Amino acid sequence: MELTTSEAKGVADQLADYGVPVVLFSGGEPLVREDLLEVASYAKSKGLRLGLSTNGTLLTRIKVREVMSAGFSYAGISIDGPEAINDKFRGAKGAYQDALTGIRNALAEGLRVSLRFTLTRYNHQYLDEIFELVEREGIPRVCIYHLGYSGRGEKISDRASLTSDETRVAMERCMEWSDRFVQKGLDVEVLTVNNHADSPYLLMRLAEQRPDKVEEAARLLALNGGNSSGVGISSIAPLGTVHPDQFSHALTLGNVRTRPFGDIWEDTTNPKMFCLKATPRALLGRCGRCPVLPLCNGNSRARAFAATGSYWESDPACYLTANELDRVAEITVAS
Repeated sequence: MELTTSEAKGVADQLADYGVPVVLFSGGEPLVREDLLEVASYAKSKGLRLGLSTNGTLLTRIKVREVMSAGFSYAGISIDGPEAINDKFRGAKGAYQDALTGIRNALAEGLRVSLRFTLTRYNHQYLDEIFELVEREGIPRVCIYHLGYSGRGEKISDRASLTSDETRVAMERCMEWSDRFVQKGLDVEVLTVNNHADSPYLLMRLAEQRPDKVEEAARLLALNGGNSSGVGISSIAPLGTVHPDQFSHALTLGNVRTRPFGDIWEDTTNPKMFCLKATPRALLGRCGRCPVLPLCNGNSRARAFAATGSYWESDPACYLTANELDRVAEITVAS
């Protein structure tokens, strides 16, 4: 059975006691949970900052006001491509228009919005249309997700994942659109998510195109540290189970019903937590030999597990060649 309202509030207490700064309510679709706003409001009262991950279809103007009153300051809303592509992917005619209406309602009420788009073989060619939508609607942030091999993503990963060349093209488009927004004086954040190989790729491209930016970018990326599963990010599932991140539900670390979150999170007697928190992580294969491991920290362990059956093998979504990684290592030393 899912966490009750009382139990969910108890989890908020646990997170606040441990010093967690931010909680993202996600799903599925979190807005279908009847006590969501009550639980969120309680979490806000405990000093937690709140984010909402939603498909946007339920965000009427009234609902947006309720969401904001509960303490949410941010909503990530997913769109998977142009209308026909999005509706086919979502399996519901009208889903695109409903999500777009939700975005417009949120923006009109002053709720900060991030458009979320997951790259797959079925929609990567529509990336420009997504950026055009962001510009046209005045959306302040766009998050471009690489496919995670978990949940539905795991079921379609063999046929939906991009090739290395396709990923490179997509990242080039992201950088080009970032420059375009800057040149137009538009304050739009462009993030790529769930593939930390983007960090060394960005440094390599900056060295070729904007060498004056390399030193600062290298400093910021090193400060970020790459993948933070089991360190700076966690996931608590509806039944109370704790996982290293939102993609790693095959790895359960404990349950907040029987043990406080902080105790679970600090327990490095669990060998997987010990390995996740290690610096550097003891990884196998290509990731273990990587000369710029501190920049990406081994990328997605959930994706490595789905592809190989081992949490410590290489992430197959790394799209840089060995020569390119060596080049980035030289760039980081020089900077």
